[in-house]
Amino acid sequence: MRQFCVLVLIIAFLGNAQAFELGTRPNLEKGNSHVGQNPGTPDGRQGGEDIDSAFPILSLPFSDTGNTSGHVDDYDYACPYTGSTSPDLVYSIQPQSDKIISVDLCGSTYDTKIYIFENSGDPILCNDDFYYDDICGMYVSKIESVYIQGGQTYYIVIDGYGGDSGDYMLQITEYCPAPPCILTCNGWSEGEPPLVDGYEDAYNGGCNSPEFGNPFLDLSEHGNSLEEFTLCGKSGWYNDNTNRDTDWMYIAFGQYGVIEWKLDAEYPVYGFLLGGNCIDGITVDDQITAGPCDAATMIIQGPPAGIVMIWVGPTNYGGPAGFIGHEFDYICEFSGVYPRTCPTDISTLDHIKSLYR
Repeated sequence: MRQFCVLVLIIAFLGNAQAFELGTRPNLEKGNSHVGQNPGTPDGRQGGEDIDSAFPILSLPFSDTGNTSGHVDDYDYACPYTGSTSPDLVYSIQPQSDKIISVDLCGSTYDTKIYIFENSGDPILCNDDFYYDDICGMYVSKIESVYIQGGQTYYIVIDGYGGDSGDYMLQITEYCPAPPCILTCNGWSEGEPPLVDGYEDAYNGGCNSPEFGNPFLDLSEHGNSLEEFTLCGKSGWYNDNTNRDTDWMYIAFGQYGVIEWKLDAEYPVYGFLLGGNCIDGITVDDQITAGPCDAATMIIQGPPAGIVMIWVGPTNYGGPAGFIGHEFDYICEFSGVYPRTCPTDISTLDHIKSLYR
């Protein structure tokens, strides 16, 4: 059993915890601190009040700005949050031929929601939270790709979470999938069983798998003599692409107390540095977004031999349009990690980690 030189698990990062969803499916509740704080100013440049008065989109690409404040709550759809009372506005589109489109609210300044009706029927697709950043906004929506059939009429509803409303920016374009991204990895295999429908994550589901003891993947003993290590991981979706696989892992600092973590993937993923624990609650202390074939790097600081928790998972809860199968590859390259030997025997890593489960 490998011995380690610390008695406590330390999460070391100078910054504020951020609100990110870590689960395999969206939570049915969220505590947005900014809800209702940005009503904006109605400007008359927006969609129609309801389906009957929907603003027609005659060609693509299409862009518009508007404000939902002061309008009526005509519609709602749970995706997955229920009980919204936000005012909404409606656009319509009737394509002459079959298309795949993207509907994007990047730049909107309130907690948005988008859903699309086909011929006034049930919504065919909905998104509440796509963006979590300072560029496009926190809790801002995007439907990345949706198939619409020529000759049918579709109604795009701009809505909000809870009772939130405000200024929005709308971009509708034809979806052009990026060329396939294929990564080649030479390193240690994650070893998770294949993702299939009905999958139960007993391998490294972390705090999402309490029924299996909150299993973490231990990477802390894999650093070589140069304090380097490469993980060849797999992630993806299961249960008809409605549940995402989330990988929870431990890594340990090397002798200099600085880990450089480089992450890349064949589809967009988040890389999170975690704080807290599964019982009292987990925080996201830093984050990067990587892929497809677009690497991102995080620098983590802490005491030599200190243990940190990291998380990797898809940015979307469901697989994208055209995704085949269940899995895609990701690569984690680490430098500055704990080597395979330790000169001092104080406490086993299993004992240290058991205090935080």
